[in-house]
Formats: sequence, structure tokens, C-alpha cells
Amino acid sequence: MALQEEMEKQGNFLFKYRGYLPLIIVAIGLAVFIEPYLNVIDIFALKYSTIQFIGLFISLIGLFIRAYAVGHTPANTSGRNTKEQLADELNTTGIYSTVRHPLYLGNFFMWLGAAILINNGWFVVAFILLYWIYYERIMFAEEQFLRRKFGSAYTDWADKTPAFIPNFGKYIPSKYTFSWKKVLKKEKNGLLAVFVLLFVFHNINYSFQTGHISIDLNWIAWGTFAAGILYLVLKFLKKKTSILNETGR
Repeated sequence: MALQEEMEKQGNFLFKYRGYLPLIIVAIGLAVFIEPYLNVIDIFALKYSTIQFIGLFISLIGLFIRAYAVGHTPANTSGRNTKEQLADELNTTGIYSTVRHPLYLGNFFMWLGAAILINNGWFVVAFILLYWIYYERIMFAEEQFLRRKFGSAYTDWADKTPAFIPNFGKYIPSKYTFSWKKVLKKEKNGLLAVFVLLFVFHNINYSFQTGHISIDLNWIAWGTFAAGILYLVLKFLKKKTSILNETGR
């Protein structure tokens, strides 16, 4: 069902069980209170170096989802670099046949991988809640735009396609071939964003561990530097050449 109906359904569910909300708040508050006494800080019983690679892997999953979605989209669609809603046609095949908002799903994993590097479970929980509150409203605005522009074609697609959690059983091959040029042009800052996020969140945790503001020049820092160089090269190619241009994409 479309997000408007989903929000109403969720509201009805929360209203039905609203009496349990104080218990949830008390449980979370109690957990936060006793955490220092239990010394429960790490999310996993793993070495922090392992958590770093887990965070990178999760972030790269998000980047892959975004790249796969962008690579199969037509020209003139909303993306990372548009400031307003834009859609010349409704894309309902490929990854869009399994989930209505694959780009926001990709963003979620990109940020989640970085958030894990803080190595605090409560921070991850807070991130997930804030991300959903923030993007739910963006998705709602986007779907209102698509509803007005495409009418029943949109609602028919929305009725059978989940908003955020993919249903791969409904996959329909994309009617567009995959375009690496479009991915490199539209998502040129994606890899840089992944490493910048990892770098920032890792050094927040590193500063807490050392007791003062510190910068750890580890493999994440060098990865960020390399991603920055790649970004500058792709930006130059986009602005100064036609190498990344592709008709209809």
C-alpha cells in the first residue's frame, strides 16, 4: 500500500498499544542508567578492527544498492543532486519492482555502517529511529508528488510494492540496461561519502578512547584520501569532458 495508507496503519497500531509506551521508555531509560555499571559499551564481543571492516561492508552494501538503482534509471529523475522532485516517467521495473525507495534504503546502510563505528548500541538505536523519522517524511512528500503526477499508475504500483523493505519475490527485470557512466556521473561522491562517514565516526570513537580530540591516520583515513582523489577526477570528467554523457540517461 502507498505510504499515506501505511502511515495511517502505523498510527492506528501505535494508538492501539499506546498504553505500553511508558513501559518502553522506562526500559530504555533503565538500560541507559545501568549501562555504565555493567560496562556494556561494545555492540559486539569483537575486536574493534573487526567492527571497522563490518561497518565498511555494510556501508558498501548501501553504496551498491544506490549504484544499482541509479544505473537502471532513465534521464530526468530525482537523485542525489536534485533539489526538488523530478520524474518524467514512473520507474517500476528492476529494483523498483521490489522496493519503492531503493536510494533511501541505500542511504540507510551507508549511514548504519558508519554509525556502528561509534561502538555504542544506544547510538545505533538512536540513529535508526532518527533516520526513519527523517526519511519517512521525505518519502511521504515524494510519494505525494508521484501520486499527483502519475495517478492510478502510481497507486497500482505502490499497492503491490513495499516502501522500504524489499520483496525480491516481486522482482521484474529492468527495462533499462545498466549504465556505468550514469553511476559515475550521478554517484561520483558516493564512495567518498562512505569513507568520510567512516572516518568521522571512527575518529569520534577514537577521541573518546584517548580522552581528547584525536585523528587516527589508519586505513580509513587513507581510503578517504583515495576516494577524494577519485571524486575530483570524476568531477573534472563531468564538467570538462563528455566522456560520462550518455543519450537518454
